[in-house]
Amino acid sequence: MASQWIDRRPSSAIDTDVLVVGGGAAGLAAACTAASHGLKVTLLERYGFCGGAAVAGLSGTVCGLYLARPDATGKPEKVVHGFVDRFIETMDRRNGLTGPVRYGDTWTRVQEPLAWRESADELLEKAGVQVLLHTTVIGVHTDGGERVTGVRAYTKQGPFDVNAKITIDASGDADLFAMAGLDFTVGADGKVQNPTMIFRIAGVDVERFLAAYGEDSILPESVMKAIGEANASGSYRLPRAKIFLFPTPRPNELLCNSTRVVGRDGGELHPLVARELTEAEIEGRRQVREYERFYRANLAGCENAFVNDTGVQVGVRQTRQIVGVERLTNEAVERGAKTPDAIARSPWPIELHSGTKPRLSWLYEDFYEIPLGCFLPKRGESLLATGRCLSAEHEAMASARVTAQCFSYGHAIGHAAALAVREKLGVREIAASDVREMLRKDGAQL
Repeated sequence: MASQWIDRRPSSAIDTDVLVVGGGAAGLAAACTAASHGLKVTLLERYGFCGGAAVAGLSGTVCGLYLARPDATGKPEKVVHGFVDRFIETMDRRNGLTGPVRYGDTWTRVQEPLAWRESADELLEKAGVQVLLHTTVIGVHTDGGERVTGVRAYTKQGPFDVNAKITIDASGDADLFAMAGLDFTVGADGKVQNPTMIFRIAGVDVERFLAAYGEDSILPESVMKAIGEANASGSYRLPRAKIFLFPTPRPNELLCNSTRVVGRDGGELHPLVARELTEAEIEGRRQVREYERFYRANLAGCENAFVNDTGVQVGVRQTRQIVGVERLTNEAVERGAKTPDAIARSPWPIELHSGTKPRLSWLYEDFYEIPLGCFLPKRGESLLATGRCLSAEHEAMASARVTAQCFSYGHAIGHAAALAVREKLGVREIAASDVREMLRKDGAQL
């Protein structure tokens, strides 16, 4: 007799105007923005907190706010505004962000992940968003065709259904698009950027550390050379030589973006493959201890350092991209393209993490713009995308995926979802000009 799948726990249902799946930067901004229109908004998050890659993956920085200049000359010039400003103000009240920290030819701000969680809690509560944590979506509902009408989710209480007029996929991985059988791409011919296990070390004499290596969080060539030699000698296993170490809002602490997580065979590990993602988590933790050991023995100010935290999960840079009405191209990013349909802007470099030395391709004194069509699916109805799963080419996505831009995407798509609900529009009927006007009124400064 064939086995049957059962779950005898009682199920329930929720009706909502807008459903947001994923509570990272984009999901947080989308939910709060849609709720500002007086709509009933529900947010589902698989962890016990919001924050996405910034918190669970401990990416740790709000990148993409400032123009780049050769050698980061002059004062930081902020060119991204809107919902991110409200988030920054909420974080600053908690002492949850550093000031601008140099990162190569630009600046970033380093965040404290507990303050991120608490700030998200505050913003969502003030907006009146219904939040369900520890909730994993296991399928989408459709009308029998390509209209998504909600989702089925799993909790410890039991399964439940959410019926929604508009659903926003803020999962980071285009999970709902994949579940619905809608079109998506994966990396460059299926190859994606490798994941990273980010960690923090405490017990650091940060003053001595900065005096030795300078203000740039990308450590100098002398450190790269020492890492390469230590790795080649066999005394350490340090597969990445170009490392980023950031002072954090906490005293005596550095945020460490150092590891390069690869498989036992030396190949890239794919976050969409369960066994490979599992291997990445285990290998990431092993590498954290190797870099900790190297820092203690070799870096000024780190003699008494110790790991006090790693990401809840390995940091994932890339998985699926939706196939949208428009596609952000590598060429558009490289030349700083502008468009009348833009709902966000980015001055961030193309940042490719492969091999021993990540590649940064800078766009100086300029930014490019991201059109609304990158978040509107070419196929499907009542489903919008936001966050890093935007429609984009491989290298373009390596710039467009960062935190400040995800806040901007969520801000725009929250307004777009509200328009679709209020005006009973199909997702491809949403006018970029209407969304842009809403964003301007909301402080986005486009």
